[in-house]
Amino acid sequence: MPTISLCMIVKNEEKDLPRCLDSIKDAVDEIIIVDTGSTDQTKAIAKIYTNKIYDFPWINDFSAARNEAFSKATMDYQMWLDADDIFPAASLEKLLELKQNLNPSVDVVTMKYITQFDEMGNPSFSFSRERLTKRKKGYTWQDPVHEFISYSGKVLHTDIEVHHKKEASPEISTRNLDIYTTLIESGKTLTPRQLYYYARENKDHGLWEQAAKYFEKFLATKKGWVEDNITACHSLGICYRALGEAEKVLPALLRSFEYDAPRAEICNEIGYIYKGEENYATALGWFQVAANLIPPTTGGFVLLEHWGYIPNLESCVCACYLGDYEKARTYNEKAGSYKPGAGPVEHNRRYLDSVQLEGHSQG
Repeated sequence: MPTISLCMIVKNEEKDLPRCLDSIKDAVDEIIIVDTGSTDQTKAIAKIYTNKIYDFPWINDFSAARNEAFSKATMDYQMWLDADDIFPAASLEKLLELKQNLNPSVDVVTMKYITQFDEMGNPSFSFSRERLTKRKKGYTWQDPVHEFISYSGKVLHTDIEVHHKKEASPEISTRNLDIYTTLIESGKTLTPRQLYYYARENKDHGLWEQAAKYFEKFLATKKGWVEDNITACHSLGICYRALGEAEKVLPALLRSFEYDAPRAEICNEIGYIYKGEENYATALGWFQVAANLIPPTTGGFVLLEHWGYIPNLESCVCACYLGDYEKARTYNEKAGSYKPGAGPVEHNRRYLDSVQLEGHSQG
């Protein structure tokens, strides 16, 4: 049975670290903690779980810190988690089963990373990440922020989920944006991938003009991963809408079709354009395209609500405007099948019931 070194970098994680380690400790054979400057009880808590705790000065480079943690590993595979990640019980069972049956020829294991949840606790944003890597292959982390492992060899894709349970903050940290700004000011030419993530950081901070500029620069390189290209087109549409440049929104969204099959997130955005123009028949058509698409399995970013729930909910609204209440109810029930008990679905049911009652009374 293969062995696993859990390799983590931490700083001031006294609140989240116990929850994280408790959720995964039974599946790993070694825990390595690299501390980048904690001033709280993080290291004292870590000592409860492991004696392999190392200090590493923070140099605005996540890859440097993660590579330091990887360098301390001694087991067959290296695994990474952030302190605010947890392994749900079902995922732990799957990982233990994986250890029992993993073919030693496998070099990399990917897992689903769930980083956002809706108001009911359902996953709403997911993508795949390399999570287990064979130590003897010597894989290393790259990029100072939004770091990644450039891997090759035999890859096993799994449906094992890691949940990112970061506590909501009223302010978005500028740490990542600051790292990119420092790189640019130092004269470094950003790689296509760095252009993409720098654009995302600007978008997340509402810096719409700068975000649009760098998404365009990224796409112009023609060297991006197809999933990043598609997401960039989606983001461009949102940026141009926020900038009041309505004439650029639809072309940006349609541009995504150059790269691969339509994505529900894109089709819904197009539906919103026509809904805003009160062209409900066309909007309904786009929402129904989205509702009938199958999510890709390529590992890119997926806004899960857009694949089933949102397009059917919006289809219900459009059908109501068009006076087709029977179809509206059908669409609403489909939306409810994706998210039982959701407030908007219940609201629509009540509205449709009232319309039906009014129709009966008039009849």
